[in-house]
Amino acid sequence: MGILLALIPAICWGSIGLISGKLGGSSYQQTLGMTAGAVLFGLFSLVYFHVQLSGLAMGVGVASGLCWAVGQFEQFQSMKFIGISRTVPISTGMQLAGTALAGVVLFHEWKTTGTVLLGTLAVIILIIGAAMTSLRDKRHSISSKPLAAGRGATALVISTIGYVLYTVIVKFSGLDSKLILFPQSLGMILGACLFIIMSPQNRHKVWHVATAKNVLTGLVWGIGNFFMFMAIPALGLAISYSLAQCGIVISTFGSIWFLGEQKTNREMVYTVIGSLLVIAGGVTLGLMK
Repeated sequence: MGILLALIPAICWGSIGLISGKLGGSSYQQTLGMTAGAVLFGLFSLVYFHVQLSGLAMGVGVASGLCWAVGQFEQFQSMKFIGISRTVPISTGMQLAGTALAGVVLFHEWKTTGTVLLGTLAVIILIIGAAMTSLRDKRHSISSKPLAAGRGATALVISTIGYVLYTVIVKFSGLDSKLILFPQSLGMILGACLFIIMSPQNRHKVWHVATAKNVLTGLVWGIGNFFMFMAIPALGLAISYSLAQCGIVISTFGSIWFLGEQKTNREMVYTVIGSLLVIAGGVTLGLMK
């Protein structure tokens, strides 16, 4: 059951880049709209579960949400710079390395030599697969979009730090995920507003139809987020987060087939092999439990 719970975020999160790409908008509009949708889902969870919020839950949730806002905004930025089909695989690999390391070092989730070796091998396979899906055929590149590799790399590093902290903070607190969902969404929208405040040239542009449309993105994310935190108690942080990141396959192929991001035949071979490695690594982590 835990594995099935962890695969729901894979579907939801794997679709986020595609949904936001179709709906359009700037990184600021996408982030604000998405966080507004997350707040709506957070309110639903508050009523549905009859949650009694504590000061600790509010503090942990808001801090986690702020870290998420950094991670998502910078990932949207990277998507603009280097495309979804390159951003998501690289981001996934970096997040997997960070969360797996946190799960092992901070929470001692892999207790025996055998699980450490197998888990390490699975994460390495996942990272190699993620890297392969982003490889470029420099001799025959047909990408019609100029790449800003340096800016994309910077955005990805910042994004990874934000994403890793958003899960580690919740895990470290030991709080029930039901208590976290609503305050976490408040931290997310607070973070989105801070980005807008720090960018005066974008303030007047966020109140746009694209912002309203991206509320849908936030609702999809909220569903995935809920099931990811439901899976952590059953599978642990390293395994739950790694399985959830298998949505890379949806993001990568979806951006090529539905959003028109172009790849050469050689790049498609890299992508197929890389995606198979991601699936293999994810399944291995799941079976470890």
